[in-house]
Parts: sequence; C-alpha cells; structure tokens
Amino acid sequence: MAYGLLNQIASPDDLRKLDYRELEQLCVEIREFLIEKVSKTGGHLSSNLGVIELTVTLHRSFRSPQDMILFDVGHQSYTHKLLTGRQAGFDQLRSAGGIAGFPTPKESAHDIIHSGHGSAALSAAIGLAQAKKLKNEPGYVIVVVGDGAITGGMTYEGINNIDGLNNLLIVLNDNTMSISKNVGALAQYLTRLRTSPQYYKAKRDVKAMLDNAPVIGGGVVRGIQSMKSALRKGLYHSTFFEELGLRYIGPVDGHDIPTLYGIFRAVRQIDGPVLLHIETVKGKGYVPAERNPGAYHGLSAANPASLPDKLDKPAAKVLRAAKKMQDPDVPPSDSFSNTFGRHLARLGAQDERLCAITAAMKYGTGLQFFKKAHRERFFDVGMAEAHAVTFAGGLAAGGLHPVVALYSTFLQRAYDQFIHDIMLGERPVLLAVDRAGLVEGDGETHQGIYDVALLSQQPALPVVSPGNYQELTHWLDTLLKDQRGPAVIRYARGSEPAALADKACTGKPFDHLLAAPGAKAAIVSYGTETACALAAAEMLAGQGRPTDVFQMVVINPLPEGLPAALLGYDAILFAEEGIAKGGIGEHLAAALMDIGYKGDYKLVAVRDIHIDHATLPELRAQAGLDAQSLAATLASMLPAPRARAAGDAS
Repeated sequence: MAYGLLNQIASPDDLRKLDYRELEQLCVEIREFLIEKVSKTGGHLSSNLGVIELTVTLHRSFRSPQDMILFDVGHQSYTHKLLTGRQAGFDQLRSAGGIAGFPTPKESAHDIIHSGHGSAALSAAIGLAQAKKLKNEPGYVIVVVGDGAITGGMTYEGINNIDGLNNLLIVLNDNTMSISKNVGALAQYLTRLRTSPQYYKAKRDVKAMLDNAPVIGGGVVRGIQSMKSALRKGLYHSTFFEELGLRYIGPVDGHDIPTLYGIFRAVRQIDGPVLLHIETVKGKGYVPAERNPGAYHGLSAANPASLPDKLDKPAAKVLRAAKKMQDPDVPPSDSFSNTFGRHLARLGAQDERLCAITAAMKYGTGLQFFKKAHRERFFDVGMAEAHAVTFAGGLAAGGLHPVVALYSTFLQRAYDQFIHDIMLGERPVLLAVDRAGLVEGDGETHQGIYDVALLSQQPALPVVSPGNYQELTHWLDTLLKDQRGPAVIRYARGSEPAALADKACTGKPFDHLLAAPGAKAAIVSYGTETACALAAAEMLAGQGRPTDVFQMVVINPLPEGLPAALLGYDAILFAEEGIAKGGIGEHLAAALMDIGYKGDYKLVAVRDIHIDHATLPELRAQAGLDAQSLAATLASMLPAPRARAAGDAS
C-alpha cells in the first residue's frame, strides 16, 4: 500500500498541516502500516491499533518533546514512534540494530522515560510535572495509562501525591473494563459542560467572589461544595478520582479525533491535574484483533514468504499469516511455562491447599491450566506483583499452600515483600520465576538477569534452576512436598534445549554431566545455559583440550560437595545468564577460595545492563555466553595443546 500522508510525517509538527479529514485518513494509513510491519517482524499489535487516533491527536494538540508524552505500558507506543521520525526503523522492530518495542530515551528525545514495566509511568510523570514547575519551564506532561496498568498499586500511590499540578494530564485508556462509567444523555451533557472553558472560568469567578464575601464566604463555598459532591454522587460515579484531587472528564470516544482535540484544548483552562477517561477498542480496525484482542496482543514474526504480494486486503493477509505466528507473551505448548502449568494443575488435584497466583500473566506463566481445573484456588491480582507476594504470605499464614508465578523481570518489584512478608515469617510460599535469564526481543526492561543475585542473598533459601522439563516437574514435586518454608524454582522462556532434552533427572543438586578422560578444565553452569557449556566442551575436545561439564540444579545454597569436586581442575569457567555481581559464579568463587583452590577461575556473566532487543543467540554472543565464546575464553586459560610427536598413534 502507498502511505501518502504517512510518508509526509517526519515529525509531530507536520500533523498541524492536516485537517480532520486528513488526520482520519492518516490513521487509516497508520493502521495498515502497523498490520503490515508487525505481521513480518513480530511485536504488540492489538494494543497499538487501539490508540492510533489518541496518539495522533495528542501529537497534534501538544508539542513534543516540550510537552512530554509518556505511555504506560510502553508497548502501545508504536504510533508515537511513527510520528516522531522512526518509520524506517519498523523494518527491524525488536531486532538487533532496529528500534525497540518500548520507549527508550537513547532512541529519541520524544521517548522521555523507559516504560517497559506497568503502573510506574504516572509517578514519573508527576515528578516531571513538578520539575517543570520548580524550574519554571513551559509545557504539559501527558501520561497514557492503560486500564491494566491502573490495577497496579503504584498508580494510586502516585495519584495520592499529585499535589494540584495544573500541568499534568492523565489519559486513562479503557479498552476492556468499565471504570466509573457514565451512561445516558445527562452524563454526556455533564461531560460537555465540564470540558467548557467558560464553565471553569465561571467556577473560578464565583469562588473568588464568595471567598471575599464577609464572614459567610468560606461557609457558603463549603456548602456549595457539599451540595455539588452530593449531586455528583447522585448523577454519576466519577467521585473516586475527583476525591483524590483529579478533575475527571469522561468517558469519551477515544477514536473521535475532533472530540479529543477539543478536550485537549479545554484542558489548558482547567486549574489542576486532569484525568481524561477514554474508551477505545483494542485491535481497532482489524476485525480478528477486535474479536480476540488477547490473541493479537503480541505476535512473533511470520514467514515473509507466506505473505501475498498484494496489500489491498491487509486483514485477510494478516489472518492467514497469524496461523504461523505465536504471541510472545503466550508460551508455545512445548515450553517450560506450560509444562509447569500443566503439572501444577495435576498437583492441585492431589492437594486441596494448593493455590496459584499470578499478576496479570495467566497465559504467560501457564496458569490457565490451573484456573480451568481449580478456579476457586486461582487468583489473578492484576498488575500488582508486590501485592501478589504479600497476599501469598497471608494465604500461607492461613494454612494454605500458595505458588506465585511471576516473570523474573517483574519479581524485582516484589523483592521487599518477599524478604519482609515471606522470608522473615518462613512462610511456605513457592515462587515460580518464569522468563529467567536472557530474554529475546523485548530489550533491556524485560531481562530475567537479576533474580538470582537478589534471591541468593538469602543463604537458606532453596533456589532450583532446571535445565529440562523432567527436572522441572521433579523439583516442583520435591519443593512442594512437605514444604516448610519459602522456596524458588526458576526456568527459561520457551522450550527445553535439544542438547538437554534427553538428560535424565538424577534428583541430585548438581550433576557431573560430561567427564572427559584427562580433563584439567571444567565448565560449570545451570539452567538452559548448560547446553552452551556442553557445546563449548565439544569444541574444546576437537582442539585437544578435554573439558568436563558440571550442571548445577540447586543453585542456592551452593550444593554441598561441589567446590570439593572442582578442586582438582587447573582451570574453571563459570557461565551464568545473570548479572555477574552477586550471582552464583561469585558465590562459587568465594567457596573455592575458602577451601584453598589455586587454579585459574573465570566468571562469564552479564556485565552490561543495557541489553539489546535481539534474538537469544545474539544476546548470548554479546555477553560471551554462546558456545564459541565460552570455548575461546576457556582456551585462553589453558596451555596450548601438546603437538603430536612423529610416530604417535593417529
């Protein structure tokens, strides 16, 4: 398709040259552009289709980056990226060298903050708005908050500290649930009235007049306010936000550009922070995504060869391509996540105390199976990881047996609660940490590289990191059986590596996976990274450098006997898909020093937190954790292989 208007947009300033009809045509072009590009590269589709009109109108009404536009969560920022000069980057969306799937300040001055985690952008927006006031800088701060993000408690912590900011606009993008919904002609009239600049001018004038009246002024104002509050409660249900200090407007049609534009102009006349409640259709303009927005929330790349040349029927094209796609936020059937979920559902049938908790990631963590089998013991708490963990502690204190399934990157948000509400009370809560290790595509905000360093600071906390499905189910059984205190099981995104799939589960805390005759070097690892260790050992064997491989399954506390088993090697390489500082590699190094190890020890782990949105093999190569890099690193620690003398057996 030819994108005539879209190709004319190099910056948001270009939008001001277009009238309403042209803006609506631009939205049609953006919708077709996103369907075309995301079907080839993968990415978040339905959430972005739903905010096109909103984003276009925001950029036409305000002047980014002086007016700062934030998105919570940032996966709905594709139109924002298109309008801020990044159209060419969509050919490599979420790929190495291309643009990120989330806002990132290093990519553009229009991306104000990182916003990969939900419920956090409002607090940042309040800080930015306050900073503008303190520095006497012009401009608004606008934050687009999804109805999913507003389930997180941090959003309300921010609202509680909003302090009358008149340069802050919150846009509540309501696409699946009804929050304080107004209905009927009277509610629509009140919305129109309350967005009128004349209304707010009259309100200010009356208040000033009454405040200056002798003796009775303040009392009259309080009386009118009480009457107004009662009227509000009787006529419409928006008092929750207004009692928190916000000027509530809505709900309005989030796809109606003239209405949105009028409201954004009126907002400048309102004294105080504004919450505009808009209603949008997730997947708008693409029928399959509208009917099933969850299935089209995010897509993996389709095979471009499967796409027809003609783009005149993009919906039909993408529908065919979608059969070859997999939502990156929903694991494939053959995955650690679904293996965990199915097995937990089976265990739930055996133990009526077993409960499962997720924070808005039912499908992502495989808990849909538990919900189907044991609905009354399944809890989705929304985008509220901290609450999920403390809630689990309460369940455990009440005699139940909770399992909390979270992505590693989101577990970071609940670390305090895990220490205070689980560890100190020694509550029998099992943390199932999904997406542990390096994660492809989503970039620096979604990596599972911190959980081990955080959790291993608890010396008695059992942390298990299986390398295949058999180990996952065995240790899930083991940890849940007669559990007396907290425990953790962590596993990678996606499927078990082929190199580990046939490995039998011994049930031991560590396994001497590969014993090469004459080996003076060893590679130690855990989880799916062990597959790279095995491949590296094979490369080294071909160079005449026999190398043993050890796989840790229990990674905290350090397995008894492991340091002693490594004492006789001249060189040890530890490979870890986590940050180096505080990780298991450093704990093992300290343990080896304690028993007098004199050989060469090297830790290969993640040392740069700014991780690219690349494939898993690319990420491992960048961190030196791929097989070739591991082999080269260990080879540099060893003497050159002895050359064969003449007459040696071949």
